[in-house]
Amino acid sequence: MMTTIALVDDDRNILTSVSIALQAEGYTTRLYNSGQAALDALLENPADLGIFDIKMPQMDGLELLRRVREKLTMPVIFLTSKDDELDEALGLAMGADDYIAKPFSQRLLIARIKAILRRTELIAASADNGDEAVTAEPIVRGNLELDPARHSVRWKGERVTLTVTEFLILETLANRPGVVKSRNQLMDAAYQDDVYVDDRTIDSHIKRLRRKFREVDDSFAAIDTLYGAGYRFFEDA
Repeated sequence: MMTTIALVDDDRNILTSVSIALQAEGYTTRLYNSGQAALDALLENPADLGIFDIKMPQMDGLELLRRVREKLTMPVIFLTSKDDELDEALGLAMGADDYIAKPFSQRLLIARIKAILRRTELIAASADNGDEAVTAEPIVRGNLELDPARHSVRWKGERVTLTVTEFLILETLANRPGVVKSRNQLMDAAYQDDVYVDDRTIDSHIKRLRRKFREVDDSFAAIDTLYGAGYRFFEDA
């Protein structure tokens, strides 16, 4: 079955150009020029992945993501304007899997789509096959319980919901507690296929990870920043 990607943007030129590029890669695309039209269609017939523009009239991409997340778990990539740092932060905080700033390289967008879909498919396969699909032992580090096969995270017994990218970053840090991981190492873990992301992307993911854990435990301090070097995880924190 072909993978279906929902493109949502009020700029028809972007819809057309991105759709042509994705179809050339073998994807099926559905095009929507408004958030409301996309919402109505996706709730009726979900896609495998969504690409949402943030800046749209009436229902913007942030509101569309919020409404979609109430019913669906499909991965979402945001398209943002180059300087919309606040929108990027809000989108990531609301659970978007990634964002890419306009103007963007279609090659980069396709690489990110492939990386997210591949990770999502592996997680779904593990869930469908149960214990037979378990290929990695759960990681327990102090108050953290992380199960890679089931994409499950708990802190002090409380469930913490993470996106695929957040999970991979946390797993990389928790695998070697106390060891500093550079931003480049975290990029390699979370973004494969030589996909380039800048430091701000990793920093945004780390901020969101901390926020999610502090919603469970406001004293959470297990992810430490070493300025100029990177991040590390303390299992005794």
